[in-house]
Amino acid sequence: MADTFHRKIERSAIGFVLAIIAAASVGGIVEIAPLFTIDETVEQAPDMRMYTPLELAGRNIYVREGCYACHSQMIRTLRDEVERYGPFSLAVESQYDRPMLWGSKRTGPDLARVGGKYSDFWHVAHLNNPRDVTPESNMPAYRWLGRTSLEMDDLPMHLAAQQALGVPYSDDMIENAARDAYGQATPDTDFAAGVTERYGEETQVSAFDGVTTHVTEMDALVAYLQVLGRLTGAAYENTAAPEAKPEPEG
Repeated sequence: MADTFHRKIERSAIGFVLAIIAAASVGGIVEIAPLFTIDETVEQAPDMRMYTPLELAGRNIYVREGCYACHSQMIRTLRDEVERYGPFSLAVESQYDRPMLWGSKRTGPDLARVGGKYSDFWHVAHLNNPRDVTPESNMPAYRWLGRTSLEMDDLPMHLAAQQALGVPYSDDMIENAARDAYGQATPDTDFAAGVTERYGEETQVSAFDGVTTHVTEMDALVAYLQVLGRLTGAAYENTAAPEAKPEPEG
């Protein structure tokens, strides 16, 4: 009987098209239906902040260099992952990520909570030559980041694009994007105060690459790595998970 049914469907163009649409609709419904309850499923995080212009520039470099191909940013709810990396990832932690970088491949460890685990100096040494800090690493070196000045003139447009996608950057943040990027990487200048004023006192202001005379792509990438998992403390609320052990990125 099944053979007869298949034979009829395959010989009827309209019937076959309808069957394809029905089958494809199942997958679509499974993906779309949860969106109707998204307000109930996404956690609340009153302390959540946006990326600073320097961190956003670092995220763009992270994407440009394909770091997401080897590092995920999504800690699953499995016990071994929580013990290794820290509290499992929450949806709210990615609400300002455009695009999201959850990933699924781990040639290197997950980076969802790498922020603050290592010093700026460690990150710079690791990016210059991963084998200097992790002898068994197969990660490529990114030495040129420290020699490449960060392009900051177009940062207002980057923030404006994020604003158009729903990230609540204010017009003041957009207008001061280039100045804030410079100020976050040069803590001894007058521009540094504007960063904490607009993004909060918890914002890390540092000479990330160890040089204060100019801002490089290394500054931006290290600033981004240092904020991963630290935009909100929501994942640590009511959590008794074991403290994750620091481990190399690649």
